[in-house]
Amino acid sequence: MTRTLQWMSPLLAALLLSGCASFSADGGFGPTADAARERLGKDAVWARSEQDRAMVAQRVDELLAVPLDADAAVQVALLNSPALQADFAALGIAEADYVQATRLPNPGFTFARTTAGEDLKIERTVSIGLMRLITLPLAGPIEARRFAQTRLLVADRMLRHALDTRKAWIAAVAAQQSARYAEQVRDAAQTGALFSRELARAGNLSALDHAREQAFYADAAATAARAREQAIAARERLTRLMGLWGAAAQYQLPERLPDLPAQRPQFEQLEPHAIAGRLDLQAGRLRLDGTARSLGLTRATRFVSVLELGYEHTSETGQPRETGYEIGLEIPLFDWGGARVARAEAIYMQAASALADQAIAARSSVRERYASIQIRHDVARHYRDEVVPLRKRILDETLLRYNGMLASVFELLVEARGQIGAVNGYLDALRDYWQAQADLQAALGGALPAQQAAPPQPSLPASGPADVPANATTTAPADAPAAAPAAAPHSHQGH
Repeated sequence: MTRTLQWMSPLLAALLLSGCASFSADGGFGPTADAARERLGKDAVWARSEQDRAMVAQRVDELLAVPLDADAAVQVALLNSPALQADFAALGIAEADYVQATRLPNPGFTFARTTAGEDLKIERTVSIGLMRLITLPLAGPIEARRFAQTRLLVADRMLRHALDTRKAWIAAVAAQQSARYAEQVRDAAQTGALFSRELARAGNLSALDHAREQAFYADAAATAARAREQAIAARERLTRLMGLWGAAAQYQLPERLPDLPAQRPQFEQLEPHAIAGRLDLQAGRLRLDGTARSLGLTRATRFVSVLELGYEHTSETGQPRETGYEIGLEIPLFDWGGARVARAEAIYMQAASALADQAIAARSSVRERYASIQIRHDVARHYRDEVVPLRKRILDETLLRYNGMLASVFELLVEARGQIGAVNGYLDALRDYWQAQADLQAALGGALPAQQAAPPQPSLPASGPADVPANATTTAPADAPAAAPAAAPHSHQGH
């Protein structure tokens, strides 16, 4: 037995020196915090103590004290979202699994006491899984890679949550802006409907024109109700992503979305940027590498999967003590480990093919999102610089003709509806542009590269109105269609 212990002592010493990883100070949160800082310019906090939670609550209160812009909404979500805190807790689970994999296995102890008449026999056995000891230096690095993979995946989920919050903020502000405009249209239509009723009673308005005015108000009221419902739903989604409730859910949003950029965004080398920067692809590479190493371990232990070493100590009444050791070995008589090796090889090929498909999808998504952001910029600019000014000019001309009794009230209402549709179209196009930018940012892994110099864009066609400034159409058209239905019957009364 002494020789056995002498033979095993170098192995045990090597295992003790190479194993037994310890818990890190940040629990593996470093890559997540770095990703938030470098890719989003924000702070991410894993609140694991009362002090952390108090600091988060104070910071959130400060951010909610003023109208919440998109960057502040993202910061609140990174600090306060319970869903993100649950994702961060996965780091603690993964690190515990890694540390556990590097710890030496606990020995087993069995005790048996038997009697035969006055004779007493006691057996004591101490055993340890020798195969686990032998494979411990190989299993540790595999678990380390799994832990690193988990850190990347958690950081990736954090980035996606942040970008989902940005998109939800865009949708909430756009829905609020559309609802406010719909209410202005409804109020103006209500005024026009009430005034047209008085004109109809006085005989100055036909029954048909009166009915059309009432129908316009009814449609405007229904549209305003639907817009308000959509605004509430969009705001509540943003509230959920930020993890707010109670009084904190009464935060204020800006009245409107940011203006459309003057030029279309121009980027180069987007595909290589996405392949190098996306954290989910980096996690896939680590998963593939870990699978390859697991395949090597499977091949190394294909014939021997169960190997136990035990030390026995037996004492019996009237007999000398018996000491020795035992080795338990699984005999590969029926199972030679070929199925385990084939399974590991299939898992490796599956992981390799999945990573290749993921990279192809990432490249395609980047191309799609980049085309989308450029097209949506063109559409929003088209509404802002052409459609809305033209509709405003048509409405103004129709109003002049109506005041000169050259156009009917029905024609004026038709043009007012066209103006309302144009403004709503621009608001939707502006919302779609900012959401497309967030989608491109997500497809690139959370950060946009530096923009290139944009080529000159085509000038407005000759049919575009020169008397309406482009920057004024973002707000000025919202007033004209809302006031037009109410002013139309009033201007006709003077004739």
